[in-house]
Amino acid sequence: CSYPINLITIMVGIDARNQNILDQKYICPVCALIIRDPVQFIGCGHRQCQTCLGNEDQRETTCPQCQTKMLRTEVFLDRGFQNEMKTLLIVCSWCQWDGILYNYQKHLDESHPNLTCEYCSEQFSSTNKFNEHKVSACQKISVECSSHDSRCNESIIRGEMENHSMTEQHQRAVINDVRRISYHGNDRRIDTDCPRTTTESYNPDTSQFEALHGILNIFAGGIKALGNDGQRLNNQSLQAQITLQRLAEKLPGLKLSMEESNGFLQGVNCNLDILKQDFTSLQEKVNDLQCVSYDGTFIWKITNVKEKMMDAQSERQTSIYSPPFYSSSNGYKMRARLYLNGDGNARRTHMSMFFVLMRSLNDQILKFPFNYKVTFCLFDQTSAQRHIIDSFRPDIKSSSFQRPRTDMNIASGIPKFFPLEMIQQEGNPYVRDDTMFIKILVDFGDTPKTLLPYVLSLNPGLPTHVQQTLIKREVERREQQQSDKQLQPPKE
Repeated sequence: CSYPINLITIMVGIDARNQNILDQKYICPVCALIIRDPVQFIGCGHRQCQTCLGNEDQRETTCPQCQTKMLRTEVFLDRGFQNEMKTLLIVCSWCQWDGILYNYQKHLDESHPNLTCEYCSEQFSSTNKFNEHKVSACQKISVECSSHDSRCNESIIRGEMENHSMTEQHQRAVINDVRRISYHGNDRRIDTDCPRTTTESYNPDTSQFEALHGILNIFAGGIKALGNDGQRLNNQSLQAQITLQRLAEKLPGLKLSMEESNGFLQGVNCNLDILKQDFTSLQEKVNDLQCVSYDGTFIWKITNVKEKMMDAQSERQTSIYSPPFYSSSNGYKMRARLYLNGDGNARRTHMSMFFVLMRSLNDQILKFPFNYKVTFCLFDQTSAQRHIIDSFRPDIKSSSFQRPRTDMNIASGIPKFFPLEMIQQEGNPYVRDDTMFIKILVDFGDTPKTLLPYVLSLNPGLPTHVQQTLIKREVERREQQQSDKQLQPPKE
């Protein structure tokens, strides 16, 4: 079957060493090479290369073999004929390779990627460009006289074709063609006027001269039109050269301007990245300041627990940090670090809770090593208030509790703070609405361990001084109870 064609690229036929012995139906009448992508003229049945068809904007086209005119819509890509050609036996023009046409292009691309014209020494990156050059562009190759209407039949170097057309031999061939056309015209006129020759005299010399004169006038008009077109094209070419020269003069300036613009944009992008980082850092600082504490205690609210737990299990983010808090307005700067999936030996079995000492502005006047007891409390968010409480006292020999020399010291604390199996249970009292609360308490007063449950059970919403008053009263109450027990007489 056949399909309408749509021309996109310009490419001549296929060159092969044995093309002269192939059936002529496989040879393009335009480029004289093996047909590439055959198209068929429906009106006459002849075929040629798709890319030799010419300007696709024209409504009509002419068969180069029989000169039959027809609409371009009557020219179709012949798929059946193309499939038939795939099995043609081909001998490579540049080496001893032989095979079928279907494999020829692959051989050319692999074995002959760079070809040199033997006439002008120009190099080409593909056989297709090389063939196109030989068919239509090479100025040193020998071709037949381009005047197809004349019977010059001379083999001329393409670059000398214009000079050849002015030679005596070529002009004689043109005159002979003119006479031949004139004689054919006289013959037709005699045949047409045959009934009148019986009554009127006919002068063949006069008729021949008139026909020749008419033909020469037509030629003269054509030559004049060609001359005008040539002059117009020369003017357009000159104008184009002037325009190109002006553009070439402006090109370095434009290139420099583009380079400067690119450099400026790169600088802007770099500054923008720095500003984004500064903004992110500033935003984190603002968020930290909103919940900062200056009494050595801090309640850390952790949201999206399930998501953070999954990140820790997949090791996308194994730990999270609390915002910083302080022992006083001029005191130690601290924060907590939580491994939701455990750290070290506690990995995948317990949550690991650590204390981090940070560098502050007043470290020069603070006492080091840091030796105050640290308590962690995981809140039970139900009325049962079975909080998870654990404490540790710093190892003063550890670098974690020396004066910080970087932004943060190495974290230290309680690796097995809370079992994962309990925190992962559905409906456990420590995670509600995907949120949990952990209190960090730095004990500067050496609170007794027995008093910690009371201290951590106080309402966190009470002001600090009220909490301290209640703790003081509870200490006094317990001391009084202890004193009363000691004054009681022993039982008999």
